[in-house]
Amino acid sequence: MTKLTENDIEHWAIEELENLGWKYLNGAIIAPDGAHPERNSFGDVVLKGRLQETIARNNPDIPFEAQQEAMKIVERVASPELMVNNLRFHELLTEGVPVEYRKNGIQRGDRVQLVNFENPGQNDFLVVNQFTIIENNNNKRPDLILFVNGLPLVIFELKNAVDENATLHSAYKQIQTYKDTIPSLFTYNTFCVLSDGADAKAGSLSAGFSRYLAWKTSDGMTEASPLSSQLEVLISGLLNPAVLLDYIRHFIVFEESKHVDAKGIATIQTVKKVAAYHQYYAVNKAIDSVKRASGTKGDRKGGVVWHTQGSGKSLSMVFFSGKLVLQLNNPTVLVITDRNDLDDQLFDTFASSKQLLRQVPVQAASREHLKELLRVASGGIVFATIQKFQTENGTNVYEQLSD
Repeated sequence: MTKLTENDIEHWAIEELENLGWKYLNGAIIAPDGAHPERNSFGDVVLKGRLQETIARNNPDIPFEAQQEAMKIVERVASPELMVNNLRFHELLTEGVPVEYRKNGIQRGDRVQLVNFENPGQNDFLVVNQFTIIENNNNKRPDLILFVNGLPLVIFELKNAVDENATLHSAYKQIQTYKDTIPSLFTYNTFCVLSDGADAKAGSLSAGFSRYLAWKTSDGMTEASPLSSQLEVLISGLLNPAVLLDYIRHFIVFEESKHVDAKGIATIQTVKKVAAYHQYYAVNKAIDSVKRASGTKGDRKGGVVWHTQGSGKSLSMVFFSGKLVLQLNNPTVLVITDRNDLDDQLFDTFASSKQLLRQVPVQAASREHLKELLRVASGGIVFATIQKFQTENGTNVYEQLSD
């Protein structure tokens, strides 16, 4: 029996990705000194030619100069804080790059889209191995990098399951080393994948090892057999191009929380959170249910999602609300609980996820305030306890606030 090597796992993963529509290139070929260079230096982590081509294809109405300005903005995301850079780029990736230009003598603002989320086939999907990066005299070569339109969005760190020293945890530690030594790569990172060929887990830039999670189904309908390779399931389930773009756009949040140390000094900490597989599929099924129920022939009854304790229901609600805001025409989202502490807890989770929700949620302070918030045609994310729906005089007569 031939011994399985890390190289075998790498090539098998590349083949699986190619089956899903990813193109493959060896990093040595597109290196600055390669046969077909796509980088000016080993410090470049963005494949600028590919990015420029897809920006031009997906933004035909925006002048060339504004497209070039968008390219510069993407390249200049550089603060001393890695998480600040990652959040800033994620905003540009999911919302577009703000630019200004003159058209017919009028100055106007617009957004250059880096990715065509509506039509996945209009994007460039490339998997690269042997991609050498040199930064601050550190020479590193991650196992696999997945580029979308020339942007390095996903990093794979692979280990050999046969080697008892090469564990998923050692792959995780390798990712932490990369963050310290080649941080520019992580400005553009959406998530990382760790695998030994059998087990595989995905996690965010700020995730601890315990927060890296397996992807347990390829289609959201049936759980994969325990005998299946987790890496195969993760690739087919999460890295299908259409699923990946949906995931990036709707299932990543940056939560800000305030921490006060023993000396009373307050700091704001940002944590990046990505959806687990059950959150991704449950939210998408709930979205389909609401769209069906609210359609012209809909019965106005959506669905129910049953949660177990610790399944991340608060974040599932955030993902659901964020996607619903884009899927429906500016809906009003009303979040009702039966306890003040739950209301506060949920509101804090939503309030710290403003980027995904694209608005600031509001907590109703009283019955009158709640009525005021709901006297709108549509729009807004409103929090209230169910007690605020009681009438003042105890009757069952309720005034109509809106249609």
